[in-house]
Amino acid sequence: MNFEQRRKEETAAIEEILQRYLPAKEGYAAVVSRAVSYSVLAGGKRLRPMLMWECFRLFAQEEEQEDAARQMLEPFMAAIEFIHTYSLVHDDLPCMDNDEYRRGRKTTHAVFGEGVAVLAGDALLNLAFETASQAFVTAGEDGDGDRMRRCGGAFGILAAKAGIGGMIGGQCADTQAEDYPKERISQDLLLYIHENKTAAMIESAMMIGALLAGAGEEEVRSLEKIGSKIGLAFQIRDDILDLTGSLEELGKQTGSDLKNHKVTYVSLNGMEHSRQEVRRLSEEAVSSLKALGNNVFLETLVEDLITRKK
Repeated sequence: MNFEQRRKEETAAIEEILQRYLPAKEGYAAVVSRAVSYSVLAGGKRLRPMLMWECFRLFAQEEEQEDAARQMLEPFMAAIEFIHTYSLVHDDLPCMDNDEYRRGRKTTHAVFGEGVAVLAGDALLNLAFETASQAFVTAGEDGDGDRMRRCGGAFGILAAKAGIGGMIGGQCADTQAEDYPKERISQDLLLYIHENKTAAMIESAMMIGALLAGAGEEEVRSLEKIGSKIGLAFQIRDDILDLTGSLEELGKQTGSDLKNHKVTYVSLNGMEHSRQEVRRLSEEAVSSLKALGNNVFLETLVEDLITRKK
């Protein structure tokens, strides 16, 4: 398997899926539609829809894979990337992190203004659930009650992991912690922020992919734990890169965490321990994935988080 070639092919396929579900840029709301498309099509790793796709492949029956992927999986792949993008648009706002660059170009609020950027984020969150709901239509057309139940379970996971008990809860704790005195910053708080702000949506992607493919409850819960480790490793690596990377490498301003008084794994535990933790979490995640089935690309994708530079 040529990992880089396969990743490029999957990224291109995901880009095509996203294009299909974006709103038309016309009428009185054209400016917010343009801002939505600008935000979504700014590039990125497309990690979450890719993880969803690969976890689907881990459990899908070969004869149903093509049909099920098209009818149920793709709306959820687009939906999770829309949610991820909305969170970035809002994170970059002046009232949050006040960042000027994202993925190598100006942030949405820097191009369209703060008001339109807020609306673009709101629109993306709504578009995510509008898009995911299309999976029910195609599943219902087949009259397949099991597929409908899978869609319902996936929809619930997507909503819960993106909400107060997931990503938004983590973002809230992250924002509040900027004003905390040093003695109030704990490892428990840090792990809560990372688990919810970052890991929750990675867990969501992996759980939804497996569930839509017909995986059992125990397997889905195993992927939730694996996704937690991947998400924590990903965020710790991001904390490291914020201190060691460059604007050219990352496509965004470095030192943002320090500027905004963010709680990070590196600031609390040191650089060397942080690097060791990325390695430990990634190796444990890969080992657990191997126990669930054979997907070399998925394992390599997780391992790639250890050495990524952007």
